[in-house]
Amino acid sequence: METDRIAGPLLAWFEQCGRKDLPWQRDPSPYRVWVSEIMLQQTRVAVVLPYFGRFLVRFPAVTDLAAAGRDQVLHLWSGLGYYARARNLHRAAGLIVTDYGGCFPNDVQRLQELPGIGRSTAGAILSLALGQRHPILDGNAKRVLARCFAVPGWPGRGPILRRLWALAEACTPQTGVRAYNQAMMDLGATLCTRHQPSCDRCPLAHGCVARLAGKPTAFPEPKPRASLPVRESRLLVVRNPAGEVLLEPRAPTGIWGGLWSLPECGPRQDVADWCRQRLGVVPRRVEMLPVRRHTFSHFILDIRPLRAELQSGPRTIAGGDRALWCDPRQPTAVGLAAPVARILREITALPTP
Repeated sequence: METDRIAGPLLAWFEQCGRKDLPWQRDPSPYRVWVSEIMLQQTRVAVVLPYFGRFLVRFPAVTDLAAAGRDQVLHLWSGLGYYARARNLHRAAGLIVTDYGGCFPNDVQRLQELPGIGRSTAGAILSLALGQRHPILDGNAKRVLARCFAVPGWPGRGPILRRLWALAEACTPQTGVRAYNQAMMDLGATLCTRHQPSCDRCPLAHGCVARLAGKPTAFPEPKPRASLPVRESRLLVVRNPAGEVLLEPRAPTGIWGGLWSLPECGPRQDVADWCRQRLGVVPRRVEMLPVRRHTFSHFILDIRPLRAELQSGPRTIAGGDRALWCDPRQPTAVGLAAPVARILREITALPTP
């Protein structure tokens, strides 16, 4: 495959088969493209669509996002995962307003200085929104290029990544870059898929080295697998006599950083002592709920919820400015991690002991 034989067939295919009516493709401003690109990182289009719609209704412009509280942003992101994306989006919006007067920088290097925007995302924003010529290298583009040129190795390794960037630069045409980059992403998402590529319908099949060798799925090589460690966390479902559940904000970084969660209790800490120290009352009953398993990219978390029913209202809440009582039937509009939101939904169906 020659690098100058990519753009023509790909653009012709995109004209006939490409996706052209996604919400962020309508009025493709830098802000709308940016939000979509961040949401689409490691997330399928079908999952992103409703989140993008709700997000743009609430924050139609970067100034609206910058003016919002972090809890408002994380609330609309709840369930989408990879919450550092939302925190970086919020931080970057503030910098765009304070440092650039609310106008997106149109320079690729300056864009990459903003939190959460790497080289490929910056290229996507400027090419898809403004038509500037910049290569992209998201997961879909990596897969297409690795197969077309039979690039061995895992793309996460430095030498492999540099090779793919060089190919991306060489293949990107001088004109029609907006359509070309969208076509590259569409091809990887719809035909050149990870496990069962549709090589018979691919516009690049004529020169794809991996296909001609009869082993398209051998490229790119997967990330070396390692067994994921298993961690445990005990979360307390503390309910007051009104049926409200205690929530606390988590640290700004780390697991579910910046989100609200059920309080965490140490593996050896007595729940009654925790309630006495934190709330000034002793629960009338403590019950273990079924364990939930949640898989992150680097480890597995076994969540062990314990329901603690208070016999009276708490006298105090240690660190009370960092806690709130939530009615699980009408959750407060704050950011909740998906496992915590599921626990809140499930306990509404549990009988009160």
